[in-house]
Amino acid sequence: MKKAYYLSTCDTCKRILKELNLSNDWELQDIKTGKITEEQLEEMRNLTDSYDSLLNKRARKLSEYKGQDLNEENLKSMILEEYNFLKRPVFLLDNEIFIGNAKKTVESIKTKLGV
Repeated sequence: MKKAYYLSTCDTCKRILKELNLSNDWELQDIKTGKITEEQLEEMRNLTDSYDSLLNKRARKLSEYKGQDLNEENLKSMILEEYNFLKRPVFLLDNEIFIGNAKKTVESIKTKLGV
């Protein structure tokens, strides 16, 4: 599987996609216009340790949840309801997941792709 979840209005996502120069066999999903399904989120979750690792901790709306119990079910619901809660971009490649825009993460997927 070759799939990328990104936000088309995010300059960082656009820069990373350009750097990776993904082939045509990649499925790209703009999470703003193509909402993430529960099945897609489950697939991401199965490749990582928790929903917390998929959570964008810089999301402005996260402050609305301050003081609340952010257990796995709550995090799942939040990500499904609001695309800004997904850390991005997310790349799924050969049963591996690459989450976020940290330099180490981008270098890891570049190495995997041979870029």
